[in-house]
Amino acid sequence: MSDVATIDAAVEALCGDLSRIRAPRGIELNALSWQTEAPLRMLLNNLDREVAEHPERLVVYGGTGKAARNHEALRAIVRTLLRLREDETLLVQSGKPVGVFRTTESAPRVLIANALLVPRWASWGEFRRLEAEGLTMFGQMTAGSWIYIGTQGILQGTYQTFAAAGEKHFGSPDLTGRTILTAGLGGMGGAQPLAATMAGAAILCVEVDPSRIERRLETRYLDEMASTLDDALARVRTAAREGRPLSVGLLGNAADVIPELARRSEPFDLVTDQTAAHDPLNGYVPQGLDVDAAEELRSRDPDEYLRRARSSIAAHVDGLLELVRSGCYVFDYGNNLRGEAHEAGVEEAFTYPGFVPAYIRPLFCRGIGPFRWAALSGDPADIVAIDRELEALFPDDELLRRWLELAPGRVAFQGLPARICWLGYGDRARAGLAINALVRSGQVSAPVVIGRDHLDSGSVASPYRETEAMRDGSDAIADWPILNALLNVAAGATWVSVHHGGGVGIGNSIHAGMVVVADGTDAAAEKLERVLTTDPGTGVMRHADAGYDDALEAAREHGIDLPSIPGGGV
Repeated sequence: MSDVATIDAAVEALCGDLSRIRAPRGIELNALSWQTEAPLRMLLNNLDREVAEHPERLVVYGGTGKAARNHEALRAIVRTLLRLREDETLLVQSGKPVGVFRTTESAPRVLIANALLVPRWASWGEFRRLEAEGLTMFGQMTAGSWIYIGTQGILQGTYQTFAAAGEKHFGSPDLTGRTILTAGLGGMGGAQPLAATMAGAAILCVEVDPSRIERRLETRYLDEMASTLDDALARVRTAAREGRPLSVGLLGNAADVIPELARRSEPFDLVTDQTAAHDPLNGYVPQGLDVDAAEELRSRDPDEYLRRARSSIAAHVDGLLELVRSGCYVFDYGNNLRGEAHEAGVEEAFTYPGFVPAYIRPLFCRGIGPFRWAALSGDPADIVAIDRELEALFPDDELLRRWLELAPGRVAFQGLPARICWLGYGDRARAGLAINALVRSGQVSAPVVIGRDHLDSGSVASPYRETEAMRDGSDAIADWPILNALLNVAAGATWVSVHHGGGVGIGNSIHAGMVVVADGTDAAAEKLERVLTTDPGTGVMRHADAGYDDALEAAREHGIDLPSIPGGGV
């Protein structure tokens, strides 16, 4: 496609109307190659109404996490991808395409940087000033890196976390007969009810926005909606007694409901939260306001909104602390709720742990983390073929097998059909090569993109989440995600991104993402083997450097060359 008028017409057809964006399907190319068709389809998939929270504002998830800075920038990105050659690289600065340079065929086709600020200026206030001037945007984690796959993207990780919590506290990953309390049913939190029931639990989910409850009911992530707190409790308690998995949504504000449950001394086995507290202005609704009233106050008096939101967050966390004291296992799910509460004066906010140090770090030490793929064909049969291949490839991974058995019947695809599972060093490369072979043989009808969440073992520095309480005190060292991104570029990923603030807000994290295309070719196989080895390898490296025995053992087992570790050089 080279004719300017033809390209302009294609741009308008693909993204001219933000309310009707949908990624192309099938095997016919819009761009010049699958290496550029892949980022084009995934960018548009992020903004599919089935996937995005507010596509008309380019917001994918997390309150303000965007795929492009504005509509004109989106058009310009799409126009550029349509004409981008196989030896050119597009540079995207906070959602706006700013340059195309000749590189090599083995180089990434797109490089993205989102919301990066010089540390002294890395605050929400300064970010919002620059955003208002049209100079930056918030890309969250996978919104601005074009690899969001809907709520499923965090589903398997949430399932893995609940299972790990069960193993640690109750001696089994099976949560049958157990109860969970949480809040937040947005783009990330919406995974919680289905993850809990897949693990066997009965879960109560508090949500302030009725449209989010309705969406989770429609997509079968949530089983039921209760009209009152007493009704919700009765349903959850009955299901737990009967050993029946059940998820119940309750319309309410967590800052009201959680303290009330604590006052009643209501017991829950596990308690967490996934409200969008990382951005208290846009993500957290203060007590006493419904969604519409919150929007009005936010627009009219943002300072008063923030004051009220932080006061509500403080009440929310005070309630969680009371549940800790009553014997519940409470953990933070990485949304900076504790950090905002501490800012609001709750001195004990950090006395309950984050989910990574509590449950996930042993997995990170072995390079295990969220590995995802999407079928560019749009054909669900391609995902079925990959599911079967991975079941055969990893017969001894019990959690993976249970996931692959349950997911097809219980996970509704949003946008392009996709899947996620947690795999580690060595296994990711095996899976990538197997998927590439399926494309080559025609068992999968079109190329597949393989990526991951930025929440991974070697891709993030986030002292309130992934790197909380590191053994060597290196929580805030941000060299590691930058090294991860640089190495993935060198290894030949199809696109690579570096972001600021995803998950926990501006000033609190630096993280990197990568995506690589399996198109069935020998060149793709070489890239897949390199990228899917180096990417999790940086996670093993990062944790070995911090002194974790599991990581040191994994490095020795796999022969990873770590020159600063005694005996670690090869």
